Amino acid sequence: MFSSLATKIALKRVGLPSSALDFSSTSEPNKIRKSAPLEEEPPATAGWLSYKSLPLTVHPWFSPPPPPVAVGRVPRIGDVAPLDRDRKLDIGGGKRVIVVFLRCGKNDKVAQKTFLSLRALANRYRGQINCIAVSHSSEQATRKWVDLLGGAWAVQVLVDEHRAIYAAWGLGTANMWHLFNPTTQVQGWKEKGWLGERVAEALQRRGTVQSNATGNGNKNGPAPTVADEDDEAASTVLGNKWQESGAFAVDGRGTVIWGGKAMRADDVMDLDEGARLLGL
Repeated sequence: MFSSLATKIALKRVGLPSSALDFSSTSEPNKIRKSAPLEEEPPATAGWLSYKSLPLTVHPWFSPPPPPVAVGRVPRIGDVAPLDRDRKLDIGGGKRVIVVFLRCGKNDKVAQKTFLSLRALANRYRGQINCIAVSHSSEQATRKWVDLLGGAWAVQVLVDEHRAIYAAWGLGTANMWHLFNPTTQVQGWKEKGWLGERVAEALQRRGTVQSNATGNGNKNGPAPTVADEDDEAASTVLGNKWQESGAFAVDGRGTVIWGGKAMRADDVMDLDEGARLLGL
């Protein structure tokens, strides 16, 4: 049932055989979905046990639960910057802002490049601009990832694990082409130095996540899941491969003057252009 080329590529990228997600022998298979399961759907007991037995670094490939609010429209140039439901992203105060929405930061080289570029801007224009990075991985995973990159320095890092801020800015779930187009795949095979495994190992070592699976023989150990969360939430620990990313520049009046949604998963947006349009 998981015989599509896209799934095979994804499994190969994380070092698993193509049969790893074949739960066809179970009574209720835990399928990869591009939309949330119906609430009345019975729990996939055997399939869920198989899901939990997978390494934590594989979880980002599963479709995430929907955000708590509807995904809005991506702001256009000249629009007033959106406000998220809980006002976690503060772009007021009359300061110029560059905000970056990371894709799967703990498992994605493009997110690393984008964050390092944002950090360089924040230090070059310290006091003149607010640089904000939004992550949808867990607080613990985000903190470890930032530490592995040498710290946040002058960048403000916001954790939006339920992706409500992403939704307010029009960033939802990507389609298959966004991840598996030829350009992204070629670029992905070239890139080295992803930090996902190191973050996952650190979380397990410190007991930040709990495991409900035993004796599976995975190189990352039993696949952990956040305590007291529902089944689908396990895929958000390291973020999610299907989440769209983007970057925006907002002037002192709260108006979007540059940016948008990343066109592909490998799209590294030119933050220097945003800074230039802010008059820096």
